[in-house]
Amino acid sequence: MKQPASEAQQGGPDAAATPEPPTPHATTRTSAKSAEEKGGWRALGLRLDVRNLSLLGVLAALVIVGGITKPDQFLDTNNLQLVLTQASVIGVVTVGMTFVITSGGIDLSVGAIVALASVWATTLATQEYGFAGILFTAVIVGLACGLVNGLLIAYGGMVPFIATLAMLASARGLALQITDGKTQIVTVDSVLDLGVRDSYILGIPPLVLVFAAVTVIGWLILNRTTFGRRTVAVGGNAEAARLAGIDVRRQRLYLYLLSGLCCGIAAFLLIILAGSGQNTNGNLYELDAIAAAIIGGTLLSGGRGTIVGSVLGVLVFTTITNIFALNNLQSDVQQIAKGAIIVAAVLVQRRTVRNGES
Repeated sequence: MKQPASEAQQGGPDAAATPEPPTPHATTRTSAKSAEEKGGWRALGLRLDVRNLSLLGVLAALVIVGGITKPDQFLDTNNLQLVLTQASVIGVVTVGMTFVITSGGIDLSVGAIVALASVWATTLATQEYGFAGILFTAVIVGLACGLVNGLLIAYGGMVPFIATLAMLASARGLALQITDGKTQIVTVDSVLDLGVRDSYILGIPPLVLVFAAVTVIGWLILNRTTFGRRTVAVGGNAEAARLAGIDVRRQRLYLYLLSGLCCGIAAFLLIILAGSGQNTNGNLYELDAIAAAIIGGTLLSGGRGTIVGSVLGVLVFTTITNIFALNNLQSDVQQIAKGAIIVAAVLVQRRTVRNGES
C-alpha cells in the first residue's frame, strides 16, 4: 500500500521508510556515514574548545603585558574592577548579538538602541518614577526597537543589514532630538548607588553580576532549549528549518526582540556606570559586539554560536582598550588593532569551516 504523498512531503516518521529492508551493504555504508558525521561533530567541538583555550591564552598574555607595562596601575584591584564593569555593558549587548548572528542575521543598530534607551530613560519625566521607571523605560525602548527590526526583517522581507542600518540612523536621530545635544544627569539616588563601591558584593560590582546572570541565561537558552536549537537550525539552513516545521519568521522576530532586550539592559547598566544619558552613548558598540562574537567562534554566516567564546572576546577587547588607555596610546591605534584582530579571526574561522567540511 502506497504512502500518502502528503505524509512523505511532511517528512513524518514514516516518510523515510522504504518498502524493502536495507541490504547489509547499505546498512554498513549508513553506519560508516553516521560514524563519520559523529567524528566530524566531535572534531568541530574540539576545535571550538581549542578556540576558547586560545582566547584564554590571549587574555592571559594581555594581563601579562599590562602587568609589565603598568604594573602598579593595571594590576590594581580598582582597575580590574573597572575592566569587568566596562565589559559588562558591551558584554550584555554581545550576548544578544550572538543569537542574531547565529541565526544568520546581523544587527547594526545595537549601539544606537543603547543610546536611545539611555536618553529616554533619563528624561526628567521618567526620573520622576524613580528606579523602576528608569529600568522599565530602558527595557521597553530596547524591546520596541527590536520589535521594529524583527517585523521589518521577518515579515517585511527586508535584508537585516538594511533594516538595522535604518534603525541605527533613526535611533541616533531620535536620541539627539530628545537630548538636544545635552547630557541628561541622573538624580535618582537608588540608581546612582549601584555604581559606588559600597554596593559591591564580595568585591564584585553589581553590573558584573548582571552580566554574569545574562551570560548564564544566554548559554542555557542557546545550548539547552528548543529555542536555541531552532536558532542554530535557522542559521544553518532556513529552508530546511522551515520544512522541518520551524516558523522561521517568528523565530527571527523573537531573536531581534532578544537583541533589543539586551540593549535595554545594557542601557540601564550604562546609566548606572555614567550617571547620565547622552545621545553619543553606545558609539561603535555594534563593531565591538560583532567583533567579540566572531573572534569567540560564532560563525558570521550563521549556524553556529558560542556564548562562552563571545564573552571571552569581550574580555579580550576590553582588556586591550584598558592597556592602551593606561599607556596613553591614541584611540586610532586601538581601532587599528581591533580591525587587525577581526581580520585574523575571520581568516581562522574560514579555515576552520573548510577543515570541518573536508
